[in-house]
Amino acid sequence: MSESETTTWPPAVTWDDIPGETARGGVHRRGFGTENVLLVMHDLAPDMDLSPHSHEFDQIAVIVEGDAIYHVGDRRNRVGPGSVLLIPAGVEHYIEPTSSTPVKNLDVFAPCREDYKHLIEWMRPPA
Repeated sequence: MSESETTTWPPAVTWDDIPGETARGGVHRRGFGTENVLLVMHDLAPDMDLSPHSHEFDQIAVIVEGDAIYHVGDRRNRVGPGSVLLIPAGVEHYIEPTSSTPVKNLDVFAPCREDYKHLIEWMRPPA
């Protein structure tokens, strides 16, 4: 692969082009990014398994589609398309869909989460 080809890899894609995984019941995710920044699109079913958790890094969440309550600490945030939240490191949080339609939630992590690096392996240039 020439230098010009490696600077244009990967090609422009849609989220539907990206391989993903089932994280738990009702939660499917795909990743796009580098070692320095990671975007993770979560497709959340209305009956998804809820998973309160915290981690030692900040997270930004963007609601792309659907309606939910995003629990951050003691606060219940009603969110819908266009909502943006900052989830501080160490604060317990989880999302709870509130309608019969799926939720698309885009999370931003910088740097890339170590436990999610496998989500961007597809972005390595072909040999």
